[in-house]
Amino acid sequence: AAVIPRWIAALLRGDPVHINGDGQTSRDFCHVSNAVQANVLAACCGLPAASHEVFNVAVGQRTTLVELFEAVRRQMQVTVPDRADALAGRQPEFRPFREGDVRHSLADVSKARRLLGYAPTHALAEGLAAAMPWYVAFIR
Repeated sequence: AAVIPRWIAALLRGDPVHINGDGQTSRDFCHVSNAVQANVLAACCGLPAASHEVFNVAVGQRTTLVELFEAVRRQMQVTVPDRADALAGRQPEFRPFREGDVRHSLADVSKARRLLGYAPTHALAEGLAAAMPWYVAFIR
């Protein structure tokens, strides 16, 4: 999701973090490790039932934008401890909803679980913990 690196960059620079709408819009944020796992399983499963199929690859958990902001901010405080106090009081700025934006999105990963044995290893917190040091080093 493009919003994660954009928010990390804004928090590092001290710029505002913008949320379109009331912050209750939700998504199923998925770390790349989950996508890699699903692709390896699909490539190696050898099951005819999985051939030529389309699978949803995600975590199967809905996260609101307000929850995402809090998770990003918390993980940044751990990853960049010298900025922890400055980040503690940060709040997002809310803007109007974007026209045409989908309010809620949650992937059904049951087919991938059933046919591939897919089991997400990185929920939001684990994905942010794994990715945050890279984002911070890259953006700084």
